[in-house]
Amino acid sequence: METPKVISTEIEDVILQYLLYDGDGPDLIFLHATGFNPWLWHPIARKLSGRYRIVAPFFCDHRDTDPYRGGLGWNVLTQDLAGLCRYLKIKKPYMIGHSMGGAVCVLAHGLIPDLAEKMILIEPILLPEQRYIQPLALDEHPLDEHPLAGKAIRRKNAWRDPEHAQIYFRSKALFRNWDREMLELYVKYGLSSNPDGTLKLACSPRGEAAIFMGGTAENPWPLLPKIACPVLVLEGENSESPAIMNFKKVATALPRGEHRIIPGAGHLIPMEKPQRTLEIIEDFFGIQ
Repeated sequence: METPKVISTEIEDVILQYLLYDGDGPDLIFLHATGFNPWLWHPIARKLSGRYRIVAPFFCDHRDTDPYRGGLGWNVLTQDLAGLCRYLKIKKPYMIGHSMGGAVCVLAHGLIPDLAEKMILIEPILLPEQRYIQPLALDEHPLDEHPLAGKAIRRKNAWRDPEHAQIYFRSKALFRNWDREMLELYVKYGLSSNPDGTLKLACSPRGEAAIFMGGTAENPWPLLPKIACPVLVLEGENSESPAIMNFKKVATALPRGEHRIIPGAGHLIPMEKPQRTLEIIEDFFGIQ
């Protein structure tokens, strides 16, 4: 399937949007990173569609949460994912989670033990355990002092047109090494129109900040030894994440974990190396 179905449906108390690539094979769930969107899986998902039934939800502004009052806890995102799996009758899916999405994959095993058939976690945001045991007190550390939420809430959020937006993103280090199609998809689907025709972020700065603030709502580390399926943990060779996170330690804590470094990539491995990411998925999941 070259183009997925874009579906919005009410599940329990929330309206969730997701991409669906129909297929006759097993279920495959893609979970995106904070502030991004499921269309950034498209160059990979379209080449896997048919072999899998692929579901990629959009987690950002689907809940009205206040970044100044604790934000959107990742345990809540986990409940939303579990609700989507029940709604779509998904059992034992293959799962791929990037950054925040990787952490949600792990946390989901607290709600649904033995959830996944196999998993690939791409630089999952599993902070040092002490950060979950003693999270920052919100009254002492306001949002603006959170290293990621503070940046998100101040993010530029207005562009004249797609060309203006693409030039802007290309000037930023975060996007500099992106695959060309990935950046085009981000501009097309990661932005939405204002009434005056200008563009704004589809995942609002407020929504992104709320998600960053909710990142320590639940400790994922005790779940790792209980995840029985094979799990591949990917780390970008040039990523800055290891200054805070230890991905090899994550893989070691998993009974069937494997750690692999991706040469030439940073934190955003799927956006920078989509073809290599596809090859790893095909090899690790073993469905041709």
